[in-house]
This record gives sequence, C-alpha cells and structure tokens, in this order.
Amino acid sequence: MAPQRKPSSVSQNISSSPFYFALYVILVLLGNVGNTTVMAVVGQSLLRETGAIRSSDVILVNMAFSNLMVSLVRNTVVMVSDLGVEIFLTRDMCHLMMGIWVWLRSANVWSTFFLSAFHFQTLRRVAPPIITLHGPRGPPKSLILCFILIWSFNLIYAIPAFIFSKNGDENSTETLMLVSSTTRPLMGCIWDFPSVYSGLAFATSSMVIHESLPICLMNITNLGSLLTLYAHGHSRNTTHKSQDTPVITRIPAERRAAKVILALNVLFISSWGTNVISVNYFNYNRGSSTEFLLIIARFANMSFIAFSPIVLAVGHRKLRAFIKSVLSHITSVFG
Repeated sequence: MAPQRKPSSVSQNISSSPFYFALYVILVLLGNVGNTTVMAVVGQSLLRETGAIRSSDVILVNMAFSNLMVSLVRNTVVMVSDLGVEIFLTRDMCHLMMGIWVWLRSANVWSTFFLSAFHFQTLRRVAPPIITLHGPRGPPKSLILCFILIWSFNLIYAIPAFIFSKNGDENSTETLMLVSSTTRPLMGCIWDFPSVYSGLAFATSSMVIHESLPICLMNITNLGSLLTLYAHGHSRNTTHKSQDTPVITRIPAERRAAKVILALNVLFISSWGTNVISVNYFNYNRGSSTEFLLIIARFANMSFIAFSPIVLAVGHRKLRAFIKSVLSHITSVFG
C-alpha cells in the first residue's frame, strides 16, 4: 500500500469547497461521537440492570453499533481520502474491504428496520410478557437469534463483494455503484464482475433486497404501530373491551417510542431514498447531473448515521439525562 494524492473529481469538488468539506467533517464526527455515546450510555445501563433486561435497549445498542461500524470503516475513510490522501490496497485487501463494506451497510439497514418491527410486535402482543425473577439474566434467546440471522444472512449476501472486486490505480473510475457499498472507488477498490449484465443484476437485487424492501417494511410496521396505539386509545373510551385487544400498560411511553421510531424512519427513508435515486441514476442514466447527484448521495449516505443519535436522545430518558449532565458540567466550567 502506498499513499497517493490524486483524489477523484467528486472528492475534489467537496474538498475544494470549505463549506461542503466542513459539513462533511461535522456529519462524520456526529456519527462517530453520537453512536459511541448511545452505545456507552445505553450499554452501561444494561450492564447495571438487576432485573429483566429491556430488549428495546439491546436493539438500540445493536443499531448504534452497526451505525458506528459503517461510520468508522467507510465514512471516516472517505473523509480522510477527501483530505487528499489516497491509499491503494492490494487485490486481496480489496476483496476483504469491499465485502466488509457491503456486509456492514446491509446489516445496518436491517438492524434499523428491526427496531421498528420489534416495537410493532410489542404493541401487538396480546398477553403481557412473562418475566421470571430468578431466571437467567440477559436478553431473550429469540432476540439473540434475530441478531445472528441479521448479521449472518447479510454476510452471505456480501459474498459476491468478496469475490468480484479488484484493486485499481489513481486513474480508475467506477462503472457500477451500489448504495450498500460504494459510490466511488475508495482505496483503489472497484467492482470486477464478469460482465456488465451480471454487475447490473447484482445492483438490481441489492436495490430490491436492501433498499426497496426495508423501506416498505418500515412503513408497514410503523403504520401498524400507530394504528394499534390509536385503536387502544379508542377502546379505552368504550365500556366494552375485547380479550384480543393488545395489552399496552404504558400508553404514554409507547406513544413517545412510536414518535421516535417514526422520526427515525422518516430520517432513514429520506436519506436512503435520496441515495438510491442518485446512485441508480448513475447506474442507468449517465446524464449531465451525475456528478452533482453523487455529491448529494455522499451526504445523504451519512445523514441517518449522523442524526439518528440526536433523534434517539430526544426520546430516550437515560440519553437525555446524560446529555443534560454533560451540558450542565460544561456551563459550570465555562460559566
């Protein structure tokens, strides 16, 4: 590996504009610091729990972990590259990094959807959860199984990236872009499919499996959660209650959770959707707006990772308490 100093044209446009580059650095730092904070605060509260562990907090830690991994392994490297330092990897290292990028990005999408799906399943539960005071401490086995399935299935999906990639040089250009992996050559790594059609087939399957399907499922589960809360609130005003009505004992808390998850979904869909449109425009219609759209895709790609910790902090009690404590400490020091 040898450092070079010939950034791509999109990278040049961003690094040449102080505003764009400053905004890019701020988003990357927000993603790194914010998701680390979520993992530390929520994870510490889980370790201190003496009773049953909240499954929702475990899911938040998993989502923050996937966000942080994408931000560190992908977005931070892109930021360093925009500073003008290009590192060109060997062919074997490109196989490894392309696979890791696809794996982490795909797992990140489904980890985000899992939060919405879990909340919907919780609201639809007819019977209250069974909590054993003297049972084994830790998250439910079914939750651990879901995490294993998310990370293992996405690793299987990423196998083509471990195979059909290669190392290029400073003159290499990307001929195929995937939202789940790359929007330009990074560290000299580019796709190397046997044919154009096989590359587009993989890009299309990625668009369906990891872009369109999660967004549709997020909309369905979030709408279902809101309708369930509405139905339960309406049933409380009537004298007759069906036995099949979901048991929701903490309506105000569940409504706050639904609003936070809705905000996360809107943030994810807006950033993901912008990225999808920009990248697929490049793949299927190389027009005059390609370069500008790729810059938009770059910012949209990291906006969810950067802002999701802020959304979580608004709705999570312990995160709010931690931020208030930090702010009060800062004001006392500089006040």
